[in-house]
Amino acid sequence: MKGRVRCALALAIAAVLTNVGSGFSRPDQGGLKPAPTSDFRVPTALLSPALARTLDPVITAVWSRFSLRMALAHVQFVSRYWRIGGNPGYDAALDHVRARLMASGFEARVTPGAAQTTSSTWFEEYPNGGKGWSYSVGTLAIARKGQPDDVVLSREKQQIALCINSFSTPAGGLLAPLVDVGTGEADADYAGKDVKGAVVLGDADVGGLWRRALAHGAVGVVSTSLGAYVNPSAPGAPATPRAQWDILQWDSIPYDEAHHGFGFKATPRAAATLRQALARSAAVPGADRIMVRVTTVSAFSNKPVRTLVAEIPGRLQPEERVVIAAHVQEPGANDNASGVATLVELARALRLGIRGGSIPQPDRAITFLWLEEISGSRHWLQDHPDLAKNVRYMFSMDMTGEDVAKTGGSFLIERWPDPSAIWDRPWDPHSEWGRGSVRADQLKGDVINDVHLAICAQVARRTGWVVKTNPYEGGSDHTVFGTAGIPAVLDWHFTDRYYHTNLDTLDKTSPGEMRNVGVSVAVSAWLLASAKESTALAVAGLVAQAGQARVDLEDREGSKLAAAEADPHAAARQQIEIVTAWRKWYAEAVRSASRLVVGPVSQRFSSRLDELAAPFLGHRESIPAPGEPESKNTAVEVAATSQRR
Repeated sequence: MKGRVRCALALAIAAVLTNVGSGFSRPDQGGLKPAPTSDFRVPTALLSPALARTLDPVITAVWSRFSLRMALAHVQFVSRYWRIGGNPGYDAALDHVRARLMASGFEARVTPGAAQTTSSTWFEEYPNGGKGWSYSVGTLAIARKGQPDDVVLSREKQQIALCINSFSTPAGGLLAPLVDVGTGEADADYAGKDVKGAVVLGDADVGGLWRRALAHGAVGVVSTSLGAYVNPSAPGAPATPRAQWDILQWDSIPYDEAHHGFGFKATPRAAATLRQALARSAAVPGADRIMVRVTTVSAFSNKPVRTLVAEIPGRLQPEERVVIAAHVQEPGANDNASGVATLVELARALRLGIRGGSIPQPDRAITFLWLEEISGSRHWLQDHPDLAKNVRYMFSMDMTGEDVAKTGGSFLIERWPDPSAIWDRPWDPHSEWGRGSVRADQLKGDVINDVHLAICAQVARRTGWVVKTNPYEGGSDHTVFGTAGIPAVLDWHFTDRYYHTNLDTLDKTSPGEMRNVGVSVAVSAWLLASAKESTALAVAGLVAQAGQARVDLEDREGSKLAAAEADPHAAARQQIEIVTAWRKWYAEAVRSASRLVVGPVSQRFSSRLDELAAPFLGHRESIPAPGEPESKNTAVEVAATSQRR
């Protein structure tokens, strides 16, 4: 790439791949070699030597206590269940986690109350907005006269083929004709077809198919819909014909007490089997209609939804806290049994390290939440307004344990909203999840993105772990905390070819990946809960370094994009808007380092933050790291790539 980014030697700029790549450059390698002009990477600052000296012992302490064996065992246990708030599997997962916490020294606490002086764990509850659905039997079979039924879909074969909110059939099952409506999205698909009392087969999403089929008198539906990214073929292996795929994505139908219907998701192989049976019947004049036997046994629970809470108390400011959350519901191993497992092992490792004296007790509390996604976070914030106002930072852990070679999902840090959430750039693309809803006037710079990324880089030096980032998109618990004004990031993997499918199983998980993520989150949370003025200044310097490199990249490469537009004058105006937004965001991010400090800050500290923020408010200049001579600057190559995942 053309050009160089000037920076202080103590905080050399390295490149972190946000798209496809192999990881981090190391200081002893002298940075990455320049890439072709069309190949970009988003620059990120590495830890300064002073920060590394502070954090490396904590990394080592958590790393050595994070149990790979138990992380995998947690995934194995939790993924046995289809976990929905209030149902037996969800509660069994929480009880399992609590037992592990208790064994590692967390004390039982019956009722939340005043700030605690010992690490403790307890349950909280809130009314169930769902139905606590669960099921034990879910079978759809082609009925054959005088022969055993041909089972096409079942709990034993696919585990999650029956849709959430499906009701039980009468004892012995329900016999009904099968009718193929093609897509099933429009009334025209049903024209001339007798679907009253039938099971409807269609390619539309199951919710839409259910509503339309029910309006035409159907008793249940079978949907074949699959996400475009879903593909069970192993990387590098010959592609399997779609009609032979044994993969389906779980889903739900609307709760309907009046009709007590059901919905299934079908694998492509199951859908092909059903349609072949229909085609054979249609080819024989006067043949009987194809009948299917549906047998379902399900249950609904009105039990409250539980949230498991654990906390390591703060030494100086116990009312302030950093929150780490993992959602429990969903049936998958990666989504999100791996997040549950990662969080319990990092909590245990932190607790043991602090008790053993190898990790200093944090100045603020660190709170761990195992909860129902979105609703659990909302209720925790609503039920504890006194605690919520003192949450300083938040980490959301979702699909943290993927074996990337098997799933195709990259480890990603979804950043606290910065200008990339609004303006698309080829060197910093969104994931397949897509853009979230963010306005420019909502942006507020913070240290959390660059601090967490730098700590991940430090952990990655042990194993060559590949760390990538994506702009804010939303969709998990970080969204809820972010909406409350709390800086929050999401640690996750995407795009996963087994996302929300029956093949999201234990063999697709990696205990090593869980340890990489768990150690990084634990150390990031500990730092944000423990920073002194000197540490906060080093963090501010790191953020300023990353910010200067980002502004330079946006200015230089964005100008090239603007010049190539059909209306270069309008594009140039937008380019100025984008670069100005990045300058403002990083000025705020640098100054937000004051929030790291427990208690009041000195005038000298505030003045130094102003100095570090000044280049983003006016002219640009090289920013030396705190404590480094002003003249000790050096140039380090920064590369980045525009290649999409």
